[in-house]
Amino acid sequence: MNRRSFIGTVGAFSLAACSVAFAESRAARPNVVIIYGDDVGYGDVGAYGAKKIPTPNIDKFAEESLMFTDGHCTAATCSPSRFSLLTGMQAFRNDMRVLGPNAPLSIDTGILTLPKLFKKAGYRTGVIGKWHLGLGRKGEENNWNG
Repeated sequence: MNRRSFIGTVGAFSLAACSVAFAESRAARPNVVIIYGDDVGYGDVGAYGAKKIPTPNIDKFAEESLMFTDGHCTAATCSPSRFSLLTGMQAFRNDMRVLGPNAPLSIDTGILTLPKLFKKAGYRTGVIGKWHLGLGRKGEENNWNG
């Protein structure tokens, strides 16, 4: 990992580490759910004031949760923004662009990621949906039916 990547990782994980430390100090850990959607803005969800499209389930979830009102992403496209969320590194500084359908896995499995940080704090982690970060190893064909 180069120095620039390390600094990005430290900066991005600082808040998460503080949150995890806070969670460990409580008797029961809070649930942590990250909803990461493409092209969803602040004004697109009812909990933040949107009126055009009803979002009752997200609104109820928000009522019972901690809401953040100042969020930023590192890219306007799927692969780079997800890469940054999971690794804490600026995607474009790590040659990460939107991946094609047969791209190999883009995140080195040996580095610290957000799910690994939560696992170290005793959480069980999971992911649902499309992450568009590649599959398999470089130079090997993906077996989509395997």
